[in-house]
Amino acid sequence: MTEPQIQPGAPAIEVRALHKSFGENEVLKGIDFQVDNADVVCVIGPSGSGKSTLLRCVNRLEDPTSGDIFVEGIKITDPDIDVNKVRSRIGMVFQQFNLFPHLTALRNLTIAQQRVKKRGTEEAVAVARRNLEKVGLADREDAFPAHLSGGQQQRVAIARALSMDPDMMLFDEVTSALDPELVGDVLGVMKQLATEGMTMMVVTHEMGFAREVGNKLVFMDDGVIVEEGVPADVLSNPQHRRTQAFLSKVL
Repeated sequence: MTEPQIQPGAPAIEVRALHKSFGENEVLKGIDFQVDNADVVCVIGPSGSGKSTLLRCVNRLEDPTSGDIFVEGIKITDPDIDVNKVRSRIGMVFQQFNLFPHLTALRNLTIAQQRVKKRGTEEAVAVARRNLEKVGLADREDAFPAHLSGGQQQRVAIARALSMDPDMMLFDEVTSALDPELVGDVLGVMKQLATEGMTMMVVTHEMGFAREVGNKLVFMDDGVIVEEGVPADVLSNPQHRRTQAFLSKVL
């Protein structure tokens, strides 16, 4: 395995001619785009358009059928690259919270630090507490997931990803499983991360968040990027008829 070497000045994420098929079903049909450092790129589009598959390819949870993906200049589609080393630089938060139900919030944050980062207990706990405080849950460190609301569980999941010191964060429809009144707390945490300069790629249905926090909006449909640009421009004045039709239903 080749030790990945970050290329200074390279885009955070660069995708070139990306295709992904599941059997006969081609889900991604030649995707090209890049995410620069400190970008907040929001990806929108109808269900089944390939948004989540794109995100999962970026950190190699899915293997692309063809095409190349670079993370900080490292070609992660190179079969000789230690993809786990690169993946440790990318925080990922899913629609389902994926917390360990038998572990407290604090232990959910320390276990990967100790196993992957090889941190001692004291350091892992200090990092975990700092990130629980960041997401507004310092007082719930001893709570088990079953005793937390969906929004609180999602904020623990974000804190867990942050505890691995990622260079960038991927969010896959992280509010879509939440009751409406819980969505704001999670988006508030993401907004704070954006103000701190975290590079983020966000698959979302939250158009207000995309307009207010994103600096680039990507509209996907049927496995291709149909339109991209500044969120306010795309949302207010979409150029492509497919974008227009989608936004007329969700805005």
